[in-house]
Amino acid sequence: MSTCDAAAPLQARTMAHEDLSAVVALEQCAHTHPWSLGNFADSLRSGYGACVYTTPESATHATFQLGEQALVGYWLAMPGVEESHLLNITVAPAFRRRGLAAHMMGDLVRWSVVHGAQTLWLEVRESNAAARGLYDRLGFEAVGRRKAYYPLNARTREDAIVMRLNLPT
Repeated sequence: MSTCDAAAPLQARTMAHEDLSAVVALEQCAHTHPWSLGNFADSLRSGYGACVYTTPESATHATFQLGEQALVGYWLAMPGVEESHLLNITVAPAFRRRGLAAHMMGDLVRWSVVHGAQTLWLEVRESNAAARGLYDRLGFEAVGRRKAYYPLNARTREDAIVMRLNLPT
């Protein structure tokens, strides 16, 4: 068990198909262009790394439940040959700005190393200053740009910054 703050003990475990209704509900609340149930189910079927983070219901007023636990975040990553690629990381709005994303990224780095990755890749919205700042603090470097990668609305798209972290071997 790890803690994000003294009031909210966290537990991490592998995401299961039974978790997907709560995961999709959180995804829809947290993102303007959320992943679908099919995106998550396909990722699990493909054997991608996936982790959910929960805390006891009594510790929060969160609305995303996994049994008696409140869902506070998750990540999914695709393993590759000597690399892994972060596909999705989400923290429940009520739990942001508490260090949970950094904790989750630490778990992702450890998962990547265990699976033989030497590099961890991700894309981040150019406008997402908070995430970019976190990734910078964690040692990621910006190495490229994907033009018009993320949708903003029906007519406009936003660039993604491609970032990488060289992992310990």
